[in-house]
Formats: sequence, structure tokens, C-alpha cells
Amino acid sequence: MTYTGITLVTGASGFVGRCLVQHLASLGVPVRATDRTRPESAFGRQPGVEFIAADLTRPDSLAPLFAGPVDRVFHLGAICNFSTPLAKLHPVNVLGVERITRLALDAGVKRFIQVGSTSVYGPYPGTPLREDMPRRPQEDYGTSKRDGEDVVWKRIAQGLPALIARPCTVYGPGCTDGAGKAFSRATSIAAIPGHGRQRLSNIRVEDVAAALEYLSQRDDAVGQAYNLADDSSPTLQQALTMAAQTFGTTVPKRHLPLWLLKPVARVDGLIAARQGRIPELEYDAIRYLYDHYIVDNSKLKATGYRLRYPDFRASMAQMKDHPSVSQS
Repeated sequence: MTYTGITLVTGASGFVGRCLVQHLASLGVPVRATDRTRPESAFGRQPGVEFIAADLTRPDSLAPLFAGPVDRVFHLGAICNFSTPLAKLHPVNVLGVERITRLALDAGVKRFIQVGSTSVYGPYPGTPLREDMPRRPQEDYGTSKRDGEDVVWKRIAQGLPALIARPCTVYGPGCTDGAGKAFSRATSIAAIPGHGRQRLSNIRVEDVAAALEYLSQRDDAVGQAYNLADDSSPTLQQALTMAAQTFGTTVPKRHLPLWLLKPVARVDGLIAARQGRIPELEYDAIRYLYDHYIVDNSKLKATGYRLRYPDFRASMAQMKDHPSVSQS
């Protein structure tokens, strides 16, 4: 697939959005970045990138995004946390998808890439999560992402050339929120949640950006869903130990039972809500720590995509020398 027009990236101020915009710009792609507010690192300073403020809950602000020859859309715009209730998630994560896909369909874009989440699968079924497994989300965030996916499936049936990507825990330089922040910056984690033997899947942010662009080039990806995960599934204890060694913090040795962690997270959540922030440890995120959470990436790899950071241990070693780490 050849793209000669503008590539639109929604949610461009977020962690993954910023990396995707930078990746596209490095390829010489004309990018239109959008979010509710302009990021501190103004995209306008990057050659080939323009920024237009828009709000997924305000339909009148979205139409200008499609002015000119927009032929590809990466939709990352969403509320991404486990603390926001469904009533507030729905207008953005579901109705926002309704609006942006309708505009994309009307504009005749060549490709629409919906960035979802492996949270749509719900509780771990005992075997690595595959794209053909039932979606049974266990919390409001996963429910909103599943419902947003359903909008895209509906649009595909109406003729929108779309695909869905489902990243697992995303980490990497510049990550300051979400579960991936524990492996992306120095933290004050003093104890390992639970027994620490839970095997978890992660993916480096640069691989998310590169995989999204790669999949957008494939005609056979239309109408498909793809998990985004690396090849390794370290235990939680291994991952936290590697992160501490990378960022020069104390390696956690003690273990905190999950039953005890839950009330701590509940109290922290109440305090965070009063302060208008997302808590460091979200209550609903603890549900994912009771079992393994391994994501199957074989469908992505079968397309020929080669991971830049297939191994978590090697990735963390590389991050130790990354400028954003060495300067912190």
C-alpha cells in the first residue's frame, strides 16, 4: 500500500502517540498529530508534522482533521487507565471511535488502524492469549476498549479498510503512566506484589510504533486483529529486579500478599480521586497479578514483522544507556 497523503494520528500527546509520530516523521511521512491540547514538545517543530487540537467528545472539532488528502489514520485517542468509571470512558473510548470512524469512512481513507488493548480478553484463561479467543473484559477500561473495537468491526462491514492492534503492557523511554512505568523509570517499589512468579508479557514502545506502521502497509491485515507483545515473558520479580538494576534503585526483596495490597490500593485510589490524579497502583490492575498474563504474538510474527526488542532482558540493558535514563 502506498500512502501519498496525510497520516492522521489521534492521541498524539500520549506515550505511544508521541513515539508513533516520531517514527512516522523519521520515515518522511506527512503527519497530522492531534490531541486535546498541544504537548510540551510541540510537534510543530518536527519537519513534516502539524498539530491540530481536537476533542473526541466534541464532534465539531473533528471534521477539520480530515481536511486535505488524509489517507491513513492511527487512532490512539482514548482514556487509558483502570480508575476512570465506564460512564466517563464511554464518551471517549466508544463514542469517540464512532465519530472518528464515520469521518474516516466518509473521507475514503485507505487504512484505519485502531489501537486497542489486550485487556479486552479479560481474565487469563490458562494459555497464552490469542486473537481468536473470546473477549470477556473484567473491568471498565477493558469493557470500553471491547466496545470501541465493536464499532470498528461494524465499520469494516460497512467498507472501512481497518485493522485492530492490541498491545499488552507498553514500556520504554518516556513512559510515566500505566503499568509499563514500573519498567521505564526509577520507582519506589519496595515490595514485590504477590509471590512474584507471575509471568507477564510486555512490549517496547518503539516496537508498537514500528509494528503499527508495518501492519498499515499490508492489505491482508485489513479486517484482522493483532496482538502486540515481545517474545519473552519474565516473571514479575525478574522484571522488577531488572528495572531496579537499570535505574539504580534498590532491588525489591520483600513480598506483599495481594490480599493485603488490595486495601492499600483502594485507599490510595480514594486519595488520588480527591487529588484529581491516577494512583500509582490502580485497584483493578491487581486482578492481573493473580495469574500469569502471557500474550501470543505469533500472528504478528507470521506477517514477517521482526521485533526490534524481542527480549525484555536485552531491552532493559539497552535502556540503561538510553539518554533519558542516563540523564535522570
